[in-house]
Amino acid sequence: MLNPSASTQLHQPSSLPRAEQSRSSARPGTERANAADSRSSARDELNVQILQASAEVSLKAGDQSQALLFRSAIERINEVLTPTLGPDAIQSKMSEDNSPEATAERILSLSTGFFDTYAAQRPDDDPDQVAKDFVELIRGGFEQGFNEAKDILQGLKVFGGDIESGAMKTYELVSKGYDEFLASKLGSGQQTENKTVA
Repeated sequence: MLNPSASTQLHQPSSLPRAEQSRSSARPGTERANAADSRSSARDELNVQILQASAEVSLKAGDQSQALLFRSAIERINEVLTPTLGPDAIQSKMSEDNSPEATAERILSLSTGFFDTYAAQRPDDDPDQVAKDFVELIRGGFEQGFNEAKDILQGLKVFGGDIESGAMKTYELVSKGYDEFLASKLGSGQQTENKTVA
């Protein structure tokens, strides 16, 4: 039931002293509660918006994880080759096939394709050391780019499942390719010298 006096109080104009009393006694707790509820509601709404935007970005990034890995690796390889071969030594051209095998092949062919130019700048150095230095340089660039791409994908919470296995397979294939490339270059200077002596 309604209290008749309370009903009367609602329809009577309030006097200033009573308003000030109400403000000082009843409202501070109510205003704080309303403000806290309002802030909490705004925060919840903002969090929902952030999560929605993050989910959209995560889905888009997950679809392009191999492309991100490739671009990041090529950018870092370009950076480490710049002092000896100039800017943009490797032009990062994207193709339709972003499988681990195709991504690894592009990284390997683009980065190792500059060996002759690199070696020509060090004609008086031991060929084996030149090959080791070159592979160390491009491997370092690849690993830095790979780790940056991996960190981005982990930050977006999409580095798992097929994306993680594809990225790790790419890493293994590139590492194996660099090892094979180095093995093919080691001893080639000795073989050439032995052929001319014989």
